[in-house]
Order: sequence, then structure tokens, then C-alpha cells
Amino acid sequence: MTPGSRSAGDRLTAQLAVSGVTLRYAAESGPVTAVDNVSFTIGKGERLVLLGPSGCGKSSLLRAVGGFLRPVSGEIRLDDAAVTGPGPDRMMVFQEFDQLLPWRTVAGNVEFALRRARHLSAAEARTVARDWIGRVGLSKFATAFPHTLSGGMKQRVAIARAFAVQPAILLMDEPFAALDALSRGRMQDELLALCQETGATTLFVTHAIDEALHVGTRILVLSANPGRVAAEYGVPEAAADRGAAQLAKLQADIQAVIFAGHGPMDDRDIAHA
Repeated sequence: MTPGSRSAGDRLTAQLAVSGVTLRYAAESGPVTAVDNVSFTIGKGERLVLLGPSGCGKSSLLRAVGGFLRPVSGEIRLDDAAVTGPGPDRMMVFQEFDQLLPWRTVAGNVEFALRRARHLSAAEARTVARDWIGRVGLSKFATAFPHTLSGGMKQRVAIARAFAVQPAILLMDEPFAALDALSRGRMQDELLALCQETGATTLFVTHAIDEALHVGTRILVLSANPGRVAAEYGVPEAAADRGAAQLAKLQADIQAVIFAGHGPMDDRDIAHA
């Protein structure tokens, strides 16, 4: 067992189970294996981070859990039901800022998701949307359209929409990668606070070690070309257990795994290592 990882007995009851999943995509030279025989579980309330160098299949795994990519072998189960396609029990937040409906206001985007996913009445959706828009600090912008918002504000809307639907699991694909350093840090803090408040189960993809340590309760490090599980680490959640020395040791261990023949880090990885 990798130092810092949890034993099977320490884990929460599995909510998501990824078992022996292999993913391939077509290329001019022939089929390319993006992920090879990957298995992991996520318990209710956990925040599992998929971390690794560029090309390790992190986003492909996330899309497979979201039901947008079908494995060539293996199985994905959520609450013991096979994942065969997209569904409202999995809400995704991407790094792109164009994930909002441009013809709907901030409130309209959240309300639309609530009416589609939770089948709320217009009045109920309006009330729930107002609450979540307030939680992410955008009450004054409820009637604004996406093109008038900054990148960080758009991500807040996407996060409010995802939490409002109350999915079984949140799927987040490098949601803060396109933000400046200050905005990224603030958004990480806000996401962490919302997850701790709601107990949301989260699968989070990032290339940045410091971000993984900040938002995750557990980290799965993937090797590159194709992606395989290289190591697993538990991250202390209690503030008293998150000493600088301990986090620095975890960061050094993870960085060593990534550099140890599991694929080169790109400039973004190095910048955040």
C-alpha cells in the first residue's frame, strides 16, 4: 500500500465503483488506448482527485463516469446501477467558460437545470436557484447574461447549477485551470467550503499537485500513455492534521511518482508542482 493511502476498511461505503475499465479512441494510425484496466471506488462524501501528467486519461475517465464515453472493457457502477449513458445523477463542470446557455440569465441557467433534472415547478426552481446563486456570491447578477460575466463568475454559475441539482456525484474536469492564480485559489476555497457543507461526493480532475492536495480527500495518481493507477494517497481533512511538513511530504512523494518514468510533466504541471 502506498504511504498515506487508506486501507479498504477505512473507506466509506462505495458509491461509485470503476472496475477494470479500459478506454480507447480512434486515430489515423489505429485505435489508441487512453486508459488501461483502471479500478477505484469513491465512498459517499469523498472527494477523489485524478492526478497525473498530460495524456494519462484523466478527462477520458471522467467522461466515462459521466456516461459520455463507453469502456471497451470493464464496468462503471453508481449506487450499484451500471452507468450506460449521461444522467442527472452526475453533473459535470468543465474548464471551458462556454458551458452555460448564452440565451439564459444566471438564474435562468440554474432554473433550467433544476426543472430538467429535478422536475421542479417554475416557482420551486426559482426559489432553489436564488438560494444557490446567493451561496456563490452572485445574487446581484441573477439577471445577467453569461457574456457579461468574468471567467470566475461563469464558473460560479456552473458550480451553483451543479450543486443545486443535488446529483449523486459531482464531476469536475480542471474547472479552474483557465483562471488566474488569485481567482483559482479563491474558487478552490469556495468549492471546498461547499463540499464540506453539503457532503457532496466529488470526482475532480487536475494536473496540479497543490490543487489536488487542497480539494481532495484522496488522490489517485495515473501514469501516462496509457493511463494506469500508479499510486494512491489519502489526504488529511482536519486542519490539525494538515501541517505544512506533512503536506510537503505528500507533495514530494506524488511528484516523485509522476517523474519516475510515468510520463513527463508539461509546463503547467511544473508550475504547480
